[in-house]
Amino acid sequence: MALQERAAMLWAAVLDVARTTPPTLILLLVVTGFMGFASMVRERHTQRRWYVEADQVEQLYLALFIVAPVPRAPRPSEKRFQTILPGGEAREGIKLSCWQDGYNASRDATRRKGDFSLAGLQIEPAEVFVSLVVPAYNEEERLGEMLEEAVAYLREEYGASRPSTSAEKDGVRSRKANGKKSAAATKGSAEPAAGAAPAAGWEILVVSDGSTDGTVKTALDFARKHDISFDPSASGPEESLRVVCLEDNRGKGGAVVHGMRHVRGEYVCFADADGASRFTDLGALVKACREAADTDGKAVAVGSRAHLVGSEAVVKRSFLRNLLMHSFHLLLRLLTPPATAAIKDTQCGFKLFSRAALPDIVPYMHSEGWIFDVEMLMLAESAGIPVAEVAVGWKEVKGSKLNVVWDSLGMAWGLAVLRGAWGLGVYRRN
Repeated sequence: MALQERAAMLWAAVLDVARTTPPTLILLLVVTGFMGFASMVRERHTQRRWYVEADQVEQLYLALFIVAPVPRAPRPSEKRFQTILPGGEAREGIKLSCWQDGYNASRDATRRKGDFSLAGLQIEPAEVFVSLVVPAYNEEERLGEMLEEAVAYLREEYGASRPSTSAEKDGVRSRKANGKKSAAATKGSAEPAAGAAPAAGWEILVVSDGSTDGTVKTALDFARKHDISFDPSASGPEESLRVVCLEDNRGKGGAVVHGMRHVRGEYVCFADADGASRFTDLGALVKACREAADTDGKAVAVGSRAHLVGSEAVVKRSFLRNLLMHSFHLLLRLLTPPATAAIKDTQCGFKLFSRAALPDIVPYMHSEGWIFDVEMLMLAESAGIPVAEVAVGWKEVKGSKLNVVWDSLGMAWGLAVLRGAWGLGVYRRN
C-alpha cells in the first residue's frame, strides 16, 4: 500500500508540472526525445558518421519548425485608429495607412516579372519628419508623464513653431543620396527640395497592446489637453497623436512591429511608455543615424545604457538581477552574428530607424516578446545596414512588468530559438 501511495503522489506531482509547463515546451521535449531515440537506433545500424550528423540537423530543424513563433496577421480592427479631431471630438475607426502593404504589392509585381533582386524597389515617401511608436500595455499610470516629455521635445525641435535653423543643426534635413547631400540641405533653404524628406512634422502612434485599464483614455485625454489634433486637410507640418488598439496582448515586440508598419516618418523611433529613456536624446539618435547612413539612406541608431553599468542605479540592483543581466549579455555574444554581438546594449527601449531601412527589417520580424530587439539588429546586420550605438540618459522607473527570473529565462529560450530558426532556414527572407 505504501508503494502505491508513493506512486500516486509521484504521478500527481508530474501532472502538476505538466499543467504549468508551456505546451510548446512539452511538445519540443517529446519530439526531441523521440528523435533522440530514433537517432540512437539508426546510429547502431550504420557506420557512416555523416549520415548521423545530417539526420541530427534534420531533427533540430523539425523541432525548431514546431516551436519557432509565427506572428498572426493583423485583424481588421487593428488597421484602424482613434484620435482627437480639431475641436476636441474623439473619433475612432479611421483607416491606418500602411507602407508595408504598398511595398509588398510592388515587390510581388516585380517578382511576377521574374525579377527577384528587388533592386530599385523603394518605400513610399515620408509625410512627416519623425514617427514615434509607443507600445503600451496597461500604462495609464506612466504614459502621461512620458508623453509630456516627448511632445515638448518634438514640438520644440520638429514642430511647426521650431526655428528654421534647428533642423539643420541636428542634421535632420539632409539625406545621403549617391553619397552626396541634398541641394536643399546644402543651401539651408527653409523649404525642402522636390522629393526630399520632410524637414518637420511628427506623429505619435500609441499601440495599446490589449490593455484592460485606461491606457487608451489616458492617451486621448492627453491629446485633447495639449491640443494635438488630427487634421489631414491642415497645411504646414503635421503634429498628431493616434491610438491603435490590438485586440489581445501580443507582447512588446508585436506592438512595436505593428506600429512600425503604419508609420509615415522619415525617421522612426520607438520608446518605452515608462519614460525611462531621456527623450531629449532623440536628437543624438537622429544625428548618429544620418551620419551612419549608407548611400541608400539606410541606417539604425540604438540607444545604449552601457555607460551606466557602474552607476549607482545599476549597482543598487539585486545580485540576481545583475547576474542575469551579465549572463544574458554573454549568451548574446555567443549566439548572435559578429556585428550584433558587438553592440553593448541590445535591449534599451529607445531605437531609431531611417525610413529606407524599414523594408529590410519590419516585414521579416517574427519575435513578439522581449527578444525582438535582437532580431531587428540581426536583420539589419544581414542586410548590411549600418548600426550606430549612442549613449543615452536613463533612469529606473517603478512599475516594470518584467519578471526578472522568468522573463530572463524566456529571453534566453527565445534567443536560442531565434538564432537556430534563422541559422537553419526555418525563417527566410524569401
